Amino acid sequence: MAMVASRAGVSGQTVSRVVNDSPRVDPATRERVEQAMAELGYRPHRAARALRTGRSQTVGLVVTTLATVGNSRMLQATAEAAEERGYALTLVTAGDSVAGAFERLAEQEVDGAIVLNEASALVSAVDRPAGLPLVVVDAPGAVGLAVVHSDHVGGAAVATAHLLGLGHRTVHHLAGPDDSFAASERERGWRETLVAAGIAPPPVVRGDWSAEAGYAAGEALRSASAVFCANDQMALGLLRALAELGRQVPADVSVIGFDDVPDAANYRPPLTTIRQDFTALAHRAVGLLVAEIEGSPGAEASAVVPTLLIDRASTR
Repeated sequence: MAMVASRAGVSGQTVSRVVNDSPRVDPATRERVEQAMAELGYRPHRAARALRTGRSQTVGLVVTTLATVGNSRMLQATAEAAEERGYALTLVTAGDSVAGAFERLAEQEVDGAIVLNEASALVSAVDRPAGLPLVVVDAPGAVGLAVVHSDHVGGAAVATAHLLGLGHRTVHHLAGPDDSFAASERERGWRETLVAAGIAPPPVVRGDWSAEAGYAAGEALRSASAVFCANDQMALGLLRALAELGRQVPADVSVIGFDDVPDAANYRPPLTTIRQDFTALAHRAVGLLVAEIEGSPGAEASAVVPTLLIDRASTR
């Protein structure tokens, strides 16, 4: 650092401010320091910084599985959001034991952790590690913790209202697992929208998020004229099942999904769906966590990220 300061003609404190991305450095000086760092091959030493600051510049991500599309996309988005803020990411899988995941994170001396989706529901059942800031994504009633989630209820309501607006007398629902916060919220949005329209909700058909579950639900939904699926993967399986049953989408039945996975536009037909903004979810979660780690929490203790209807060819 002293060599960088000498080459750039600045103080060591100025170099430190540039390294820590402080706004208290004018652009010309920052450019000169960064040029000197590049010429000398200077890189901040993470272990030394941890000794000096008491922080490892690493955050943990706790998941139960990466097999679902939402979790894998959140992993990618969270890694990118953490890197933008100068933090490394450590992934731990919880299985049925969030407590064990917290212990492994404590051993690695992470500065804080984000608990994702299915794992979030397990947090309230364990003792939270003292001194470890936490943010949970999709958590039911996580008292005392920052919570970030998509507007599942609002997205489901928009999907259901869209189908009713197309003239369908009712909307059937292919729901996610009954122990999932996201699934229950999407089911609630569907149900409340039908009730508000004076329509008795038909029986729910339940799946497990997979395309196989959507395919298996085809027989139960073969007579439906409109189906709101709790995610795009189940919608994909349902599209195949309906085709094999001789039901054309959208001529005979409208199908709408949730998530807007990258392949949704290439389903046959292209899938109308509710888009979740995984990038925004990750940035809000990482932002809340880093604010707590660095002692500058904002006014909000939680965040709800809007969803968006993407109208394609599977509904009419």
